[in-house]
Amino acid sequence: MAVRRTMSGSIGAVVLGLMLALCCVTTLVCGKRGWTVGEGSGWTFGVAGWENGKAFSAGDVLVFKYNPNMHNVVEVDEAGYNSCMAGAGAKTYTSGNDKITLSGGKIFYICSFPGHCQGGMKIAVATH
Repeated sequence: MAVRRTMSGSIGAVVLGLMLALCCVTTLVCGKRGWTVGEGSGWTFGVAGWENGKAFSAGDVLVFKYNPNMHNVVEVDEAGYNSCMAGAGAKTYTSGNDKITLSGGKIFYICSFPGHCQGGMKIAVATH
């Protein structure tokens, strides 16, 4: 009987260990990372290039912090990014504290207030 309890306890410990390891791996692989666009400066003029050298993944969250009376965030296609023009029906964010979960691929954001995108309020984010 004592042998069975020890063996049963060992199996339980192994199962518990495997479950813990699985949870840790899932968190590392599937964990979301939050990115504050522009860091301390926020979503403002000259933010273009902030995204360079960063390893974004699908599921990460971009946080755009700005004064909603002065700016917005618009998701555009590459042509809209290059021309600084938001097409009809483009997704527009206006809260001043927008949290956007990244999907796969390359995603483009601009501020559509006149002259702001041309002033560097745009980013192109590529996920891996």
